[in-house]
Amino acid sequence: MADVQELQKQEDELVLDSFDHADAWRLGSVITGIAQEAGHAVGIDIRRPGLILFRSALPGITPDQEVWIARKSAVVLRMEASSALVDARLSAAGVDAAAIGWLGSEYAVTGGSFPIRVRGAGVVAAATASGLSSQDDHDLIVAGLRAYLAGQGAR
Repeated sequence: MADVQELQKQEDELVLDSFDHADAWRLGSVITGIAQEAGHAVGIDIRRPGLILFRSALPGITPDQEVWIARKSAVVLRMEASSALVDARLSAAGVDAAAIGWLGSEYAVTGGSFPIRVRGAGVVAAATASGLSSQDDHDLIVAGLRAYLAGQGAR
């Protein structure tokens, strides 16, 4: 997994000017397109607390991905950082959050969920992938956000 500085740089870079339900659909569609093109069996989810804004389930995923999506996105929505960055920070500090009982079973401190951060507003949602390795899930979401932001300039 990437180091803390690299992951923080991604979060500083991937900030949106606005984000609504239509944006969630467009971003989710971009991420899904990248996953389909690569032939990935993955679930993709964009959610706010208590509300799923986008969901796709590509051929080959299992019901287990639903659990991982919920647990990874819970980390992002609680910590307001990518699940990979939270993992890297805790690992660098030598902390096993699950072992000390700090985070319960409803959280998965592993890569694959990324905050949707809006300039001036903060974290408004989490974009999550599950079905690949933690690193590949993370990289898929980052690639999708980069492609989405690049496409916004073309509008």
